[in-house]
Amino acid sequence: MVGQSFLPGPALREYVKGYQLWHFTFPDANDLPFKPYAPRPEQTLIFCPRGVEQVTHAGSDKIIRRTRSFIMGQFTERTNRYMGSTDYVVLLVTFQPGVLYRITGIPYAELTNTFVDAEAVFSKEMRLVNERLNSTDDPLEMIRIVESFLCFLLRDIKRDMHPLDAVVNLLLERPENFKLLHLARESFLCTRQFERIFKERMGINPKLFSRIARAYKAYRIKYQHPELDWLGIALFCGYQDYQHLVKDFQDFAGVPPNLYLLEDSKAPERLLGVRDLSILKDVVFLPLNSTKSVSIL
Repeated sequence: MVGQSFLPGPALREYVKGYQLWHFTFPDANDLPFKPYAPRPEQTLIFCPRGVEQVTHAGSDKIIRRTRSFIMGQFTERTNRYMGSTDYVVLLVTFQPGVLYRITGIPYAELTNTFVDAEAVFSKEMRLVNERLNSTDDPLEMIRIVESFLCFLLRDIKRDMHPLDAVVNLLLERPENFKLLHLARESFLCTRQFERIFKERMGINPKLFSRIARAYKAYRIKYQHPELDWLGIALFCGYQDYQHLVKDFQDFAGVPPNLYLLEDSKAPERLLGVRDLSILKDVVFLPLNSTKSVSIL
């Protein structure tokens, strides 16, 4: 298994936070593990050059087969993600806040708790990208293919950056300090305008977004520092007490924090001895001229 993270090239850093590339191989197709996925405050474009991703939503056993590339909406409920084959490659592009709306012009609220086939949005260009990704095993070549495509898209970006996008970054850093009126003022908007534009660009209303961001922040802290107790983490993240944190976890992950951690310990990368790179706050991203992996097993 190979897991790698990359920084985008300088021309794309205004738009892209980073890339993650995972290549999993398992011997038995009848015993493939799943990845529990509580909502995260992120916007991603996902490619599956090998295999296919299958997903179930909270409270449902229906298996949804995702396309070979797709735009992920903002989720407010848990999903379980399954690899559809023993040889599975996935490449994730994580964008800065609001960028997917700016690129596509699609109000992000239309994608809440769902996804859209990227080929349906970008048509011929995306089909070519998928074919090129499928034809190479070189991780750096995959990143170059995707970067070239993103540069193509950004030449005709449909929407301008908005002051709200910068405010969302502040909210991601300190979700416990959510104050709607203050955020609206920082965006030069009245509260009604702020809520409308926020939902259009981020998919959900700002209060729900901040709740998801805070629960995710608490989980990331515990994931990175398992020696810390949940009460201390809850208070640090602005919760009144541990039970307040548990309630948010139940709402978003479907289970209490410790049970979610136990489920995640059986995720594909954990079974192979690797931690989830996207959760590690201080992960060292590799520049595109590097050939080293963060973890190779």
